[in-house]
Amino acid sequence: VDAFQAWCGPCKTVVDLFRKIRNEVGSDLLHFAVAEVDSIDALEKHRGKCEPVFLFYAGGELVAVVRGVNAPLLQKTILGQL
Repeated sequence: VDAFQAWCGPCKTVVDLFRKIRNEVGSDLLHFAVAEVDSIDALEKHRGKCEPVFLFYAGGELVAVVRGVNAPLLQKTILGQL
């Protein structure tokens, strides 16, 4: 989940990375979503931050967090969680 604030919008620079990984591993294993933290109470701890935050869930549980746009770390985290 790309957790973003309304004033900065979702992180468009990693969309291509997510598409590439999803094409490689198959669409059934990986799902990408965006969530505006200003309108979701459960994400309020991520409000007021100016860096992108990527939240990884498995089985409904938060399993990893990556702060900032770090393509190698995002790819490593995704593949490691799969």
